[in-house]
Amino acid sequence: MRRPGIAGTIGDVLDDVLAGARDAGCDLFLGSACVGCEAPGRVLCRTCDAALPLDGRVAWPTPTPSGLALPYAGGGYDGLLKALVNEHKEHGVLALAAPLGRVLAGVVRALLAEAAGQRALPSEAVLLVPVPSRRAVVRRRGHDPLLRVTREAAARLRRRGTPAGVGRALVSAQQVRDQSTLDAVERGANLAGSMRSRRDAGRLVERDTRVVVVDDVLTTGATAREAQRALEVAGLVVTGVATVAATRRRHPPGGPVRQAG
Repeated sequence: MRRPGIAGTIGDVLDDVLAGARDAGCDLFLGSACVGCEAPGRVLCRTCDAALPLDGRVAWPTPTPSGLALPYAGGGYDGLLKALVNEHKEHGVLALAAPLGRVLAGVVRALLAEAAGQRALPSEAVLLVPVPSRRAVVRRRGHDPLLRVTREAAARLRRRGTPAGVGRALVSAQQVRDQSTLDAVERGANLAGSMRSRRDAGRLVERDTRVVVVDDVLTTGATAREAQRALEVAGLVVTGVATVAATRRRHPPGGPVRQAG
């Protein structure tokens, strides 16, 4: 809390100086630095933290998989957001789960407001369903990055008054090829049938609860659409898709270009 008056100003300066000295010490002894700007100290400095998006925006991919639920993302998959996602996911910088969860929570809030046709946050409950990670990948990384971020987002939503939970309603059903070199059509074919809902998926959702698929990055929309399909097979209605970031594949004014099939 900021202190009033001159004493408060001096105190705030001292706090900043001490914080800077502490962060520099962390970098000296632990090798820590901001993943965004490489400033010594925290893994995310105050300046970069303040630059993170507070809400989300519509992020239709081009082409758009047929039937894809409304997609929202915090921003483009580049710069600071890309650094946060990759450092957390691939290098196990677990301290980044909190700011990533904050971004995701803002995206979910914006999506729910859009779905409800109002600016104010709806009071209805929401179940966040993360896209599943294969067990081998989780073992290799030593943690489940998306599940961790999703739990952070749900906790933040609850603190802001939205009844939110995390439902691990999906599991991987089959192996898929590496998708880094595949186009939108190839990704869709590669992922077809790759997920299924758990037998108890329907019991995870209470009455009047919105279901939102969450992922870290939206690229072609194929992964999100496959997750949505698997949930719909279980009888669940998906309100939308929320991601931290989205690659900058955007449709021109006039609406998204739909992918056949």
